[in-house]
Amino acid sequence: MTEIRFQHIVVSLAVSALLFALCFSAEAQQQKEIRKIAYLVAGSAASMSTNIDAFRRGLRDHGLIDRENLIIEYRHAEGIESRLPDLATELVRLKPNVMFTANTSAALALKNATTTIPIVVVLTADPVAIGLVKSLARPGGNVTGLTRLSNSPEIIGKRLEILKETFPRVKVVAVLGNPESASAPSVFKEMEAVGQTLRVHLQWVKIRRPNDFENAFSAIRKTRANALMVLSSSNMIIGEPQIVNFAITSRLPAMYFRPEAVDRGGLMYYGPNESSLFFRAATYIDKVVKGVNPADLPVEQPTKFDLAINLKTAKQIGLTIPPNVLARADRVIK
Repeated sequence: MTEIRFQHIVVSLAVSALLFALCFSAEAQQQKEIRKIAYLVAGSAASMSTNIDAFRRGLRDHGLIDRENLIIEYRHAEGIESRLPDLATELVRLKPNVMFTANTSAALALKNATTTIPIVVVLTADPVAIGLVKSLARPGGNVTGLTRLSNSPEIIGKRLEILKETFPRVKVVAVLGNPESASAPSVFKEMEAVGQTLRVHLQWVKIRRPNDFENAFSAIRKTRANALMVLSSSNMIIGEPQIVNFAITSRLPAMYFRPEAVDRGGLMYYGPNESSLFFRAATYIDKVVKGVNPADLPVEQPTKFDLAINLKTAKQIGLTIPPNVLARADRVIK
């Protein structure tokens, strides 16, 4: 009887030890689960550093920590958008949990590369107009995220209005843009309409490749434009230092599509707070990796828009910012 009881105790202890080991193993496995994000960048790594930092902060807030329980695979097209389809296919082969991009052409490349892997975007273009989603409220596919509206007719029209209000004598505005970007046709058309209303002539200066800038600057000098406006594209991000330097040395008032341009010496920016959008994109990543269907996640639009002015640059090139415009600025660099 005593021997039977002893055997029973031994078996119980063995079963308990086995159950404990299984639970510990399952818990350890769960703790070590690694998520993988594929991030397709149309420009260069350096050009997106500020927004990527905001994106990572957002991920950390959701417990997704790079190099601990998260791997981010980056691919950069370096401004050559023809490379995007191959890079998108390469990322799909890595079988990530979710894919992410902040460029319209890159988003289209990812969508063409996969219909099953979730894709989160922070876009400048209207995702409905370019066919990424069925509607903002019900995306209906494997793509969702946020819009920046940087190239929307409303934002571009507002930028041109602010430029004209700040410098009423402006008559010719050189517009730097990439004609090959997905939103280019509608953007150019809408800008023409706004320009006619403001009685401003627009000089289109096309940038197809990162090495097109010197020719573009020569064209602007020949037509004697007295203001500059930069449209959103990966080429413009890569060439931003060149553009800022050209505008300063040419004493041209310039309106940019990224707040970072003002930080590096650009004169003015108007648009959404981009860092907050990238920070918010992490919420979408978190939901998707937890199993939420992107088809059911509404696409968000920005609700807060900032006006940033580099007063130091204005003084450097001999420009005066009217007090009423300066008073409306959300950020002034002195």
